[in-house]
Amino acid sequence: MPAREISKLLFTTVYPLYLQKAARKNRTKEEVDTIICWLTGYTREQLARHTTANIDFQTFFDQAPLIHPNSSHITGLVCGVRVEAIQDPMTQKIRYLDKLIDELAKGRSMDKILRQ
Repeated sequence: MPAREISKLLFTTVYPLYLQKAARKNRTKEEVDTIICWLTGYTREQLARHTTANIDFQTFFDQAPLIHPNSSHITGLVCGVRVEAIQDPMTQKIRYLDKLIDELAKGRSMDKILRQ
């Protein structure tokens, strides 16, 4: 999906899909929220507001308080593309989040997911 199109996806549409993916592997909403808060710097209250507002990924990440400095340690494939090689910064942030949720669904420990 081209960078401009992916950034226009509504976060409120994709968030429930993250929850479903995690739930299928017996992971929790709290774990999904922890990952999102870790990556973006949002508090849980701020995240809760964003999950009910119709905002796109561009706005979601533009309003993020602080992208975690360890996010550059996120590597691997998402949709056949290496996240560390993505040139567009917005697309890379979105794919970072996708990769973290993938790791959660694959059973990785939270310490490893959060690069601690």
